[in-house]
Amino acid sequence: MPSATPTQRASTQPASTGETQLGLTRRVRRITRALAEGYPGAHCELDFTTPLELIVAVVLSAQCTDVRVNQTTPALFARCRSAADYAGANRVELEEMIRPTGFFRNKATSLIGLGAALVERFDGAVPGRLEDLVTLPGVGRKTANVVLGDAFGVPGITVDTHFGRLVRRWGWTEEEDPVKVEHAIGALVPRKEWTVLSHRVIFHGRRVCHARRPACGACLLAKDCPSFGLGPVEAELAAPLVKGEEAEYLLALAQRTGLPKVKKPATVANPAKAAVVSKKPANNKALTSKAADGKAANSKAVASKAADGKAANSKAVASKAADGKAANSKAVASKTADGKAANSKAVASKAADGKAANNKKANPAKKATG
Repeated sequence: MPSATPTQRASTQPASTGETQLGLTRRVRRITRALAEGYPGAHCELDFTTPLELIVAVVLSAQCTDVRVNQTTPALFARCRSAADYAGANRVELEEMIRPTGFFRNKATSLIGLGAALVERFDGAVPGRLEDLVTLPGVGRKTANVVLGDAFGVPGITVDTHFGRLVRRWGWTEEEDPVKVEHAIGALVPRKEWTVLSHRVIFHGRRVCHARRPACGACLLAKDCPSFGLGPVEAELAAPLVKGEEAEYLLALAQRTGLPKVKKPATVANPAKAAVVSKKPANNKALTSKAADGKAANSKAVASKAADGKAANSKAVASKAADGKAANSKAVASKTADGKAANSKAVASKAADGKAANNKKANPAKKATG
């Protein structure tokens, strides 16, 4: 039976950690032996009894935990026992049955299409070849490798989120694409170990090497992990992060193995950057002093300029006010003098006219009397 052998086009060069290819190969072997000791019973955590049940469970596991899938599949497997049952399933009933796994409409479409494809092209049986499996609705390379490894005994590497995250942390590869990761790891590990290695890596990712906060201080791989220090390295802080029924055993194994002496992240600081950082305090002081001097000089200049401007403005205003007052005084005095002169002339003229009129009135009387 053809196997899911990765092509040899993938690079076998170690990740950029400064180690040789021989050093990487030896470290990979040490890690695989430690994983075998830590997880001797690692297996597919989805419940199934037939290849059809397994492929259906893997389709449902997308964006869902294995625990939730295992809670959902018993009723589904009792209702749908063959590919024809999935092909002829009532969509509404099927969606309701798988609703707890999330994205139930898309998954129902995949399961109905999967059943129909198996009936039409493979007589209702799940094929045992990678190239056939990947043509089925809802089945990708990861699902195909799970089915091949656990239902047919054909070695395959299952690159899920846990597997990809861990092999990159270990420096086994820098690839992000799942297919390239599969090929790279396939070149480092013997083919007969592919399936069980996939389970052990996934077990370790779920129990110890978590995505956000790995339990570095309680990890049996600490001495061979270039990413040691991404999580807490103190045993008392790391121990509570270890999950699963194997927690006590894993903690004891990690304590026996020991931890690296350097309890710091593997990332080495850039010396040039460190030099720049070390110079910053002196530069900051110089800049602060210079800024303070500049501010003081500017403040003095501004104050002096403002004082000169105020004095000049005060003089100009005072001069203008004095000129204005003088001009106003002269104009008022002139106007007052003119008014007084005019009034005097008018009064004098009026008085003279009045006297003349009185004289005229008085003279005829005098004449008549004489």
